[in-house]
Amino acid sequence: MTKENTGKKNNVKRKYSDERKHSKKQMKEIYLDQGATSYPKAPGVGMAMANYIENIGASMNRGSYGKAMEVGNLSIRLRERACKLFAFQDPGHVIITPGASIGLNMLIMPLFQEGGHVIISPLEHNAVRRPLEMLLQRKEHPISLSTFPYDLGLDGDFSPLENLIRPDTKAVIMLHASNVSGEVFPVEAIGKICKEKGIDFILDASQSGGHIPIDFEKMNLSALVLPGHKGLLGPQGIGLTLLREDFAKKLPPYLFGGTGSVSESLTMPGFMPDKFEPGTPNIPGIYGLEKALQFIEEIGVETIQAHTNQLHQRFLEGLYEIKGKKKLRIPGKEGRENSGVVSIDFCDTDNALVCSRLASQYGIMTRQGLHCAPMAHQCFGTEESGTVRFSFGFFNRMEEIDRTLLAIQEILS
Repeated sequence: MTKENTGKKNNVKRKYSDERKHSKKQMKEIYLDQGATSYPKAPGVGMAMANYIENIGASMNRGSYGKAMEVGNLSIRLRERACKLFAFQDPGHVIITPGASIGLNMLIMPLFQEGGHVIISPLEHNAVRRPLEMLLQRKEHPISLSTFPYDLGLDGDFSPLENLIRPDTKAVIMLHASNVSGEVFPVEAIGKICKEKGIDFILDASQSGGHIPIDFEKMNLSALVLPGHKGLLGPQGIGLTLLREDFAKKLPPYLFGGTGSVSESLTMPGFMPDKFEPGTPNIPGIYGLEKALQFIEEIGVETIQAHTNQLHQRFLEGLYEIKGKKKLRIPGKEGRENSGVVSIDFCDTDNALVCSRLASQYGIMTRQGLHCAPMAHQCFGTEESGTVRFSFGFFNRMEEIDRTLLAIQEILS
């Protein structure tokens, strides 16, 4: 190749590269992956975290000087905000965790250390299913597991769940809302059955906390597990687990270490919340999550839910118009409330390709695959293809939904 041709080729490459950069710069991005993590975060979250790192820096429960006391007081305020948000009575039984997966393991492992029977939903996330699978495969004291029917309660009949309860049943452990289909289970009715039968009810609210009202008492919960970074609009690496007093008493600690309290003892403290909070916590995360819960308090969960419902409804209406022309499969049962999540199997088009083109050509961020919930995809018949998931949040706008629908139509054309 001559120097002249090489130069021309390089000029074309540079021009094409510059055009792509300019096009990406001009493209207004649309974030529809709220089911993975919320974005943007609540106003003030980043500033609160930066303020702690830059200006405070002290640890929690590790000193009696001013800054250490300020951190301790802030953690109490976070627990109190969680109580207010979830109709819970005791801030001392609000455990600060590194996230929902740790919170669930912290409950599941000790509860079933000597075996027993557990009931789950057919749509569980791996945060519940994987620890249970380990316990199923355990050589000593393996657990047994049952799954209630997918259509439970749609006709008002909960007897299929009641029929699964056995003398050795210890708990129902389940998600509140599916991270694949967005459908919300009737947990208040399920909690009532658990209370009547004397078994514990552990709710994974990873896809509902912050944008669907949750009443700990009305739902008859033994434990409520939440990540900070999804509907609670806070940072990653922090979560909350709320424990009913009698349930907390029956659980031995799952993690061990320093707490800053009763340091002379070689065993974990028996009092709350220290019993379940070894080690130095994610204090920047505490500052960020406290600020996020303050924002949700001020806006109101019902307001957030109403906005998300409008986005969800508009998106579904647009999809049904497209569906008349193209083959789309949308998992989920009609008649159930939705958390603001729609998954699509594009049947005649590769889902990964659709997801990639949405991002590269339209700046629309979604998620493709099994979404850490293979049980749900087996239930929906999408275990081979997966789905493209669109998940909405409080900071999404109606025009973003319309742009996304137009992009889907163009891709399918």
